[in-house]
Amino acid sequence: MAQTLAMTTLPIDPILPELITAIRAQGCAVLQAPPGAGKTTRVPLAMLKADLTNGKIIMLEPRRLAARAAAERLAEGLDEKPGQTVGYRMRGDSKSGSKIEVVTEGILTRMIQSDPDLTGIGAIIFDEFHERSLNADLGLALAWESRQVLRPDLIVVVMSATLDAAPVAALLDNAPIVTSEGRSFPVTTHHLDKSLPKGTRLEAATADLIVKAAHETSGGMLVFLPGEGEIRRVAQNLSGRLPEDCQIRPLYGALPFKDQRAAIAPVKSGRKIVLSTSIAETSLTIEDIRVVVDAGKSRRARFDPGSGMSRLVTERVSRAEATQRAGRAGRVAPGDAYCLWTKGEEGALPAFAPAEIEAADLASLALEIATWGSDDLLFLTPPPEGALAEARALLQGLGALDADLRITAHGRALAALPLHPRLAHMLQIAGAQAAPLAALLAARDPLRGASSDLSLRITALNRRYDGPGQVNHAALSQIKSEIPRLSKELPKAAPMSLACMAALAYPDRIGLRRKGDDPRYVLSGGKGAVLDASDPLAGQRLIVATDLDGDNREARIRQAVAISDSELRETFGDQIKWADVCTWSRREGRVLTRKQERLGALVLDDRNWSDAPDDAVAIAMLDGIRQLGLRPNAAANRFRARVALLDDLPAMDDDALMNSLETWLLPHLSGVRSTADWKSFDLLPALRAMLDWNQMQRLEQAAPAHFETPLGRKIPIDYDGEAPGITLRLQEMFGVTKHPTVGKTPLRVTLLSPGQKPVQVTQDIVGFWASSYADVRRDMRGRYPRHPWPEDPTQADPTLRAKPRGT
Repeated sequence: MAQTLAMTTLPIDPILPELITAIRAQGCAVLQAPPGAGKTTRVPLAMLKADLTNGKIIMLEPRRLAARAAAERLAEGLDEKPGQTVGYRMRGDSKSGSKIEVVTEGILTRMIQSDPDLTGIGAIIFDEFHERSLNADLGLALAWESRQVLRPDLIVVVMSATLDAAPVAALLDNAPIVTSEGRSFPVTTHHLDKSLPKGTRLEAATADLIVKAAHETSGGMLVFLPGEGEIRRVAQNLSGRLPEDCQIRPLYGALPFKDQRAAIAPVKSGRKIVLSTSIAETSLTIEDIRVVVDAGKSRRARFDPGSGMSRLVTERVSRAEATQRAGRAGRVAPGDAYCLWTKGEEGALPAFAPAEIEAADLASLALEIATWGSDDLLFLTPPPEGALAEARALLQGLGALDADLRITAHGRALAALPLHPRLAHMLQIAGAQAAPLAALLAARDPLRGASSDLSLRITALNRRYDGPGQVNHAALSQIKSEIPRLSKELPKAAPMSLACMAALAYPDRIGLRRKGDDPRYVLSGGKGAVLDASDPLAGQRLIVATDLDGDNREARIRQAVAISDSELRETFGDQIKWADVCTWSRREGRVLTRKQERLGALVLDDRNWSDAPDDAVAIAMLDGIRQLGLRPNAAANRFRARVALLDDLPAMDDDALMNSLETWLLPHLSGVRSTADWKSFDLLPALRAMLDWNQMQRLEQAAPAHFETPLGRKIPIDYDGEAPGITLRLQEMFGVTKHPTVGKTPLRVTLLSPGQKPVQVTQDIVGFWASSYADVRRDMRGRYPRHPWPEDPTQADPTLRAKPRGT
């Protein structure tokens, strides 16, 4: 076997001995090398030449084109073709290699999941790890745990262009860091003089900048655009505006491989202008590039609450990405970079793009973690707990995880399919007939401006479409190309309607129309959604919403299909259950008792439950009390005030009582089921029941409820003020020569006139008789002549009576 390395010197070459030494010493390493240093084509061959392992070397690449190109370059370094020493493996295409295989991210995950021992594999290289894709993060976590638990001899190498290497090295038990300075030529950066006017189309502005750069520079040009659609529209916009020798070459992931090769290869004559997505940022070497034009946008996978899956969204590039893109112009000679933003706007760009794990849909990740069977995987960026919990709840709803979050047999079948678990679940149940719908739901909407009806999209797939809206033929073609791949090796299933299949993928998005004129729906997952009143589906009682705008309060339905009651029962009959419902209605202010037929949050049938048990009604009433508040009367408040004076008695403040309603109040709520009932409810018996006999005795002794007047009447003692107090008629205290007390505390006595007006407040009644009483007597005798006003009240008898008239 030939192992003749290419003779061209690359920047990575001087540090290869250091890297090999580090790997030999610790079995792992982190290599930091800028784009163009040669790490992709040199490191695997250097490891092979050093005979570090008897097993195969696997190198992970983030994209299919990069994987195949890397395999070809590696094979060239050995004077071979792919399929001999070096091979590659990706979805739909593979050539086995005896010593080195370049694989895409999803392939690596499947390899480790199917064989955690990684039989026959000696080393795994994670190339371009700085892109921080979800699959790369997962692959590293799986590979590292395999090494820790099963394969201590497994070599793990992480290679990155711009990522801070220290956290990665720390994750890998302080792996050695090897750095290559790289080599680049100076690049002159050109910014816009002023910001683009609001409303300017990206494609038009980029085309103008390309034309400007073409007239000011020479050499191959690489243009960065967010996606295929923008590439196509920029190419159209450039028609007739460039010199005749310019050749436009598109480059994006879905492009046929021969066209991708044409974009990478140098042109024999003229000038090449490559219109590329971010695929060309780091993973590929494109010959003869001297000029970069950056539109400043990138398309990333982000969780879309509307579709319930990850979607590609267009965002501004980060400063790190912009620097990386500009550097492409200086790989082989001095170059120029043209930016579609001003110098001042550059400061507003984010420093780095977020790791995909921070913003992506985590359903597939949660399924992979469950398939692995361990929650102890080490991630460079741990998945957000809330998003992971939501993903696991979805998987439980699909039957992929059990109640203990363990993977089920059905979950393992879903994990084997290269699709979002929603769509994999649909395919597993509905079989090949669901492949067109799966391909459609996984892609961009091929109809622009059409109504929300999903069936229109299926019609456009099956035959020439002449209905409302505009057809995106490129998107439609891509969807059609996916159908044969998805149809392979699926289980046979009985015929199923479009609505039933959609409901399998979105069991949480089945919508039941609310009462009222507006087409508002409650979804089976508990959220609300609304259709445009003019939409043809607006009158449907039941729908399945396959795309929403993501509003958390009330989402707008962008795509849906009508489903009948019989279809719903046919699909979810085992999940539709009758439930006895006892609940507090805030709107009606009472406990509602109903028998309901339910699917998730949907109430399909609703009947009165006339014989609901009292304990169920009482429990529901507690929610009403939490809404209405305690509403204690004066007697209850006096009791609580007395209890508060003793440290060893239960707390009866509002917070303590509201937090323990089930304990002290629930047994006393028989017959209480409405706001009116609660308003007339006396809390005092329930509060008194909180104290046992001994506690009540201590309370009566230390803080009695009443004061007994000289006439034998019991006056409630008020404990709310600074001192306990009573209020009574002045004449009722005649003959009292010792001030009343509670324990050692003098009572605050409010003395009233016969007209029930306060005339004196005192905590020393003896002193009042001897001093201020004379002034009160002089004033009151004229106002109330029929009532006694003796000169010496200490010698008078208490009374509440007035003299008869005429006496």
